[in-house]
Amino acid sequence: MSEGKLYAVGVGPGDPELMTLKASRIIKDAGLVAYPVGADSGESMARRIVNRFVHDETLEFGFDVPMRVEREPAQHAYDRAATVIASHLKKGADVALLCEGDPFFYGSAMYLVERLQTDFSVEVIPGVTSLTACAASALRPLAGRNETLKVLPAPMEEADLERELLTADAVAIIKVGRHFEKVRGLLERLGIADKAVIVEAATNENEAVRKLSDVPTGERPYFSTILIENDSGSGAWPHNA
Repeated sequence: MSEGKLYAVGVGPGDPELMTLKASRIIKDAGLVAYPVGADSGESMARRIVNRFVHDETLEFGFDVPMRVEREPAQHAYDRAATVIASHLKKGADVALLCEGDPFFYGSAMYLVERLQTDFSVEVIPGVTSLTACAASALRPLAGRNETLKVLPAPMEEADLERELLTADAVAIIKVGRHFEKVRGLLERLGIADKAVIVEAATNENEAVRKLSDVPTGERPYFSTILIENDSGSGAWPHNA
């Protein structure tokens, strides 16, 4: 029996209509559909997005991925998931591994691809990223002409964030979540908070697009990205540091 193929499938940011035709076909034809499940919530956004494309008879495998600062719990979860997926591939089943957004843009699927690509045939199906979805929802271009765009993860150390911000044409700060207060405080201190737009749950029913300054004190937007453009023309941010 020939072995199956692993497809790392980007399912987009939330709106099922933003999935590619190829992604929907692979999911429909897969022998196993695998996806990460929040260990705390027990829910999978990736699985919810593809609901209309999964047949009732299709086997499914949801695996817990702990959301912790420490890397070890998640690494062990990926090891266990890779073992289960490998067992299905060896039996000849094609596996659709779901990933929100794009598998290779801060996507969880990259860790399983790394574990399995040596022993099995693997194909990555690109998806619409949360970054481009946020720009579309905000009607705000990410960058143009000769501008450089920096994508900065909010969990970075504040000093590192500041250094990157001070030399940017345009910035997207991702993974904001529990780091929201730190990021907003930094942007206010640098005098660029008024240039920032925050997009929460892009393309989903609960999507919200607001100026950063309009977010009430104490509120913490979770699935959110902050977009900032330096329109000063000086090549450096005006700041108060």
